[in-house]
Amino acid sequence: MIDPDTRKIDMPLGIVMRRTPGVTRWAKWAWRAVAVLPGAGPANWTELRREGDAVEYHAATLTLTLWRDEVEAYRINLSDGVPSIYLVLREELENDPPLDPVLVTASPYEGQDYADTAEDIVEKIPMSAGLIAWVDAFARAMPEPEPFKKRKRDKKRIDLVEDGKGDARIRQASDVYRAPTRRRQ
Repeated sequence: MIDPDTRKIDMPLGIVMRRTPGVTRWAKWAWRAVAVLPGAGPANWTELRREGDAVEYHAATLTLTLWRDEVEAYRINLSDGVPSIYLVLREELENDPPLDPVLVTASPYEGQDYADTAEDIVEKIPMSAGLIAWVDAFARAMPEPEPFKKRKRDKKRIDLVEDGKGDARIRQASDVYRAPTRRRQ
C-alpha cells in the first residue's frame, strides 16, 4: 500500500537495447530500445541474447522516479492505448556503443520536453503488466487535484465612465481627440 503523503517513489529499471545491422551504407548499426527490466541490478552493456547479427544488451540500469506532482501525466499515460516508459538517450560519438541512456520517465509531458531539444533521442518503450500496475497503484493512492475554478468578474460596469478620454494637456473641451501642439507666445 502506498502512503498518500508520499512525495515520490523509485524503482530501478534495466534498459534493453537491440543492435541490428544498418540498412544503408552510412549506418553500420541500427540501435533501438526494446524493453525495460523492473528491479534490475547494475549493468554496463551486458550481452543478453544473440540471434545472428541482432544482439540485445542490458545497457544500463536507471532509476524511474514517480513524483506526486506529476500524477495527472501518469494517468494520461495509463489511459493511452499502450502505456509506455520514455527513455532519453544521448549520442556518444567516440564510444562504442554510440548511445548513452540518461533518463527514464513515465510522464509523457517530460518525454515531450526532452524530445523538443535537438540533443536528445527519446524512445517509447511499452510497459509490462507489472509496471503498469505499480504506476497505477501510485496514481490511485494520490489525492485527486482540486478542480480549476474560473474567477468571475465583478458586476461593475466600466463602460459608462469616460475618465481620461483624450489628452489632459488640451484645454478645449470641444475636441478631446486633437493632438497637443506647442503653445506660441
